[in-house]
Amino acid sequence: MRSRLSAALVWLGQQALPLRCLVCDEPGRDGLDLCVACHAALPWNDHACPLCALPLPADAPALRCGTCLQDPPRQSAAAAVFRYATPVDQLLRRFKFHQDLAAGRLLSQLMLQRVPGFVTGPLAPVPLHRQRLRSRGYDQALELTRPLARALRQPVWCGLHRERLTAAQSVLDAEARRRNLRDAFAITAPPPARLTVVDDVMTTGATLDAAVQALQRAGLPDAAVWVCARVP
Repeated sequence: MRSRLSAALVWLGQQALPLRCLVCDEPGRDGLDLCVACHAALPWNDHACPLCALPLPADAPALRCGTCLQDPPRQSAAAAVFRYATPVDQLLRRFKFHQDLAAGRLLSQLMLQRVPGFVTGPLAPVPLHRQRLRSRGYDQALELTRPLARALRQPVWCGLHRERLTAAQSVLDAEARRRNLRDAFAITAPPPARLTVVDDVMTTGATLDAAVQALQRAGLPDAAVWVCARVP
């Protein structure tokens, strides 16, 4: 009863408040807190490597990048809706570090405009460690995943667990990121036959690689990766 009442209050608030662009403060359009001009300027990542979502040059074929040809990643597929560039990078920082849940809601809505074809089963958010969750107050990957799963009518699978607190990835180089995440994840429930792992940003791919590795060790035969933005 309480959850239905909360949902109703949120809906009423959305109807009462006019849409307002979170980037430039102009009126929003088409049910989004984003204006037409800012929507047109979004850095969509429509031409990318299908295994790691790395943006590719416009004149290059949309095939595996050189890195994936030499050393294929663990996931069977990957997609990033955006390149990590203005204004998406700003919205992600506001969402992740400044408790701007409205920015997170907008990013989820935009992700639904580019749903990868491989999303055909449960969605698994990359979890925060409980200590970092207490500090931040919410898990940004879970907040992105819930509306995606609801719109796509797929379950959210929360059997992926952050086993230990790691140093912030942003301060580490690629090799240090991989070492930092060694055995960082544990599996608390049998994984389904197919799973799409969801996160906000993919930089080197170390976090997602560690998550997929833990899932595969637990018997998952097929994992794909879907993120909001990919760092070039």
